[in-house]
Amino acid sequence: MTARPTETDVQAVLDQICTAWAAGDADAFAAPYAEDATVAMRGVFHQGRAAVRDHMAAGFAGPLRGSQGVDTPQDVRVDGDTAIVVSRAGILFAGETELPAERAVLATWVLLRRDGRWQIAAYANTPAQ
Repeated sequence: MTARPTETDVQAVLDQICTAWAAGDADAFAAPYAEDATVAMRGVFHQGRAAVRDHMAAGFAGPLRGSQGVDTPQDVRVDGDTAIVVSRAGILFAGETELPAERAVLATWVLLRRDGRWQIAAYANTPAQ
């Protein structure tokens, strides 16, 4: 019998993303993304886990070096093998302790549970202001 998924299960995936970001580890960051995941952000559209990994590796080697992603869920809905999370998120650059309002985004995450494992199927964000 498969355990019923919970918000805690979904939050663990987002925590994994934040931990990988803080470590500057593009492989660990991309690991929870589905092979066919999509990412849509201002000026950016990526298709596939490999594209997410390559984008983050370039960021961690350059402008995102020493940064960390912050992500605070505002709404989490789990229905069977699908979860939707809306969060307030952003990037803290090296030395920052608070997210400037002008860099805050509202992010939407779509997660699917496949073979008993939660994977990020889609991510999109928009400025919070």
